[in-house]
Amino acid sequence: MNIGFEAKRVFHNKTGLGNYSRDLIRILSQYFPENNYFLYNPKPSDKKLFEPNNITVFEKKPSSAFYTKFYNIWRQKGVTAYLVKDKVTIFHGLSGEIPSGLRAKNIKSVVTIHDLIFMRFPNLYSFFDRKIHFYKFKKAAQESDIIIAISEQTKDDIIEFLKIEPAKIKVIYQGCHASFKENFSEEEHTEVIRKFSLPENFILNVGTIEARKNILLVVKAIKNIDTCLVIVGQETKYTVEVKNFIKENNLENKVLFLRGLTIRELAILYRLAKIFVYPSLYEGFGIPIVEALYSKTPVITTIGGVFPEAGGPNSIYVDPTNVIQMQKAITQLLVNDNLRHEMATKGFEFVQKFNDEVVASQIMNIYKNL
Repeated sequence: MNIGFEAKRVFHNKTGLGNYSRDLIRILSQYFPENNYFLYNPKPSDKKLFEPNNITVFEKKPSSAFYTKFYNIWRQKGVTAYLVKDKVTIFHGLSGEIPSGLRAKNIKSVVTIHDLIFMRFPNLYSFFDRKIHFYKFKKAAQESDIIIAISEQTKDDIIEFLKIEPAKIKVIYQGCHASFKENFSEEEHTEVIRKFSLPENFILNVGTIEARKNILLVVKAIKNIDTCLVIVGQETKYTVEVKNFIKENNLENKVLFLRGLTIRELAILYRLAKIFVYPSLYEGFGIPIVEALYSKTPVITTIGGVFPEAGGPNSIYVDPTNVIQMQKAITQLLVNDNLRHEMATKGFEFVQKFNDEVVASQIMNIYKNL
């Protein structure tokens, strides 16, 4: 088969949607090399986030001056003619969008929808952004042949907010980067500790530092606990609120903000942490939880929503508004080595359901059925 992908985020996004897109292309081309995978990238990238092998995986960009300049029009409409030229029979929109005109050209389509947070938490988005997101997601959901939801929670949201028939939606969990499944030497551990001046005893949080991710809960929880918190993620306006609390409570020596880690350094950081904390209010899935479980690091996350799907039966779940619950959960794990070990072992067993081969086979079965 010749399979096309909306690949803007493959080449331009360094975080969640980009990681999902790159990992999916990687595992499909690894386990099903008999197909051709065409990545439709609307504009040149100044970052080397992904390198097509040009054997089974090919990057495609606009070739005309008009579409090179107006690349968003190419993504939405113009790319369809390129799909026909490349004899693409299935097109997969990896982040909630597909171009117009696919059915007229007899091209089957799949769209992955990661979350509908803009509907669940409209206060976190501008009116204009909510309208644009809703239009694009609704259009893609209606026009595609199959929708992939990355969790049962997201499937429920698609049914509720986009009014899509459940039979059209398939839940396929996402995996994570291969680095989180590696073992690293003591020398590599020591180098990361030295490079980032890491304390001996720390808990870890990974994700954009924004209100929905709720990291202030953990900062408040560790105020009277003998540990440090390492936070890895892009900063937003919410970070000011977090840093103000840290300064007002003299916690500067207990909270460390890191950015710019390589994927291997991040994987080692997960391994070094005593606990991974993920106090988010809402997610489409929560891939950092899966990364932590693969790293054999016990997880504390929040009650409800998607989190039990990602964290399994052996993570600890707390009320995302209750500082005392978070404080007790952290303390319990820090003082109980046996519990940490048990959670790490059982969590690692649970997370095997997100292995690359499982995910790749489920996606390919959808393509073949179409």
